[in-house]
Amino acid sequence: MTAVSDAASPDDVALLAALADAGQRMRSELGKRIVGQHDVIERLLISLFAGGHALIVGVPGLAKTSLIAALAECLSMSFGRIQFTPDLMPADITGSDVLQHDADGTRRFQFAAGPIFANILLADEINRTPPKTQAALLQAMQEGKVTVGGHTHPLPQPFMVFATQNPIEQQGTYPLPEAQLDRFLMQINIGYPSAAEEAQIAQGHGDAAALTPIVTPADLLAMQALVHRLPTPEHVVLHAVQLTRLTRPDTATSELVRASVAWGAGPRASQSLLLAARARAAAAGRPFVEMADVDAVARPVLEHRLVMSYRGQADGHTPAAIIDHIIERLAAS
Repeated sequence: MTAVSDAASPDDVALLAALADAGQRMRSELGKRIVGQHDVIERLLISLFAGGHALIVGVPGLAKTSLIAALAECLSMSFGRIQFTPDLMPADITGSDVLQHDADGTRRFQFAAGPIFANILLADEINRTPPKTQAALLQAMQEGKVTVGGHTHPLPQPFMVFATQNPIEQQGTYPLPEAQLDRFLMQINIGYPSAAEEAQIAQGHGDAAALTPIVTPADLLAMQALVHRLPTPEHVVLHAVQLTRLTRPDTATSELVRASVAWGAGPRASQSLLLAARARAAAAGRPFVEMADVDAVARPVLEHRLVMSYRGQADGHTPAAIIDHIIERLAAS
């Protein structure tokens, strides 16, 4: 992280203003196609500017796929979509080496890239494919590259995975392993629209609306780099670390957490909290991060990283409720 003086350079000030303006314009563009869901869009943009992957969870018919497709239209970037099914194979995602016959009669293997080679990847219903295929995304999500046939191929940059998941109809699904869940910066939950919003949806609001591309790959990479180096006061860093550590039973100060949580969030969660908080501050046009930014992104950043104990599940406690409980205790202390 750079010093405050570096972050306050004229170029960074201009870039910060451009980032906030781009965020506002994208909200407006997405509003042409998506009715309501303002909090969801806000978190999606935070994930985008942070350069992180997002898991979008909601029941069928809540425009999860449409939202990601609309976001891709607002970006002058390549877009790939994979419909995850039980018979999907890893090569269907990453690509494979194909035997080519040249005109001179020689034969050679040539890599045929899969749909993962895109700036924005929509992994639709990611939990409907077996763990072997889900694992094909692990290296890509962590390192921005894939290895096929002993050769490593870099993915286009920026590269972000936006996956969707249905929280009901669990028959025939495969829960995502904790290692993969931890690679998602955020879990974004989508709820039902209000009655007024549903009336607009029923009338086909925005179905054919054309969206204007706003951000190029080079622009987004520069904005993401700015977010990563946005100055963060020490007390905000300590707050994020403390919040994460209090989710772990062995370091928790709350009896509710010790009894209800089997495994808390790891160190990557602390990094993700600060990164998402920086993105939230930048999207608001602020050149500094506040504790309120950390608290605002705590639930989407930490929720999918907590593993509830059998007792916690039996008592009806949820990760979201545990996170809210920890934030309230920190605010009162």
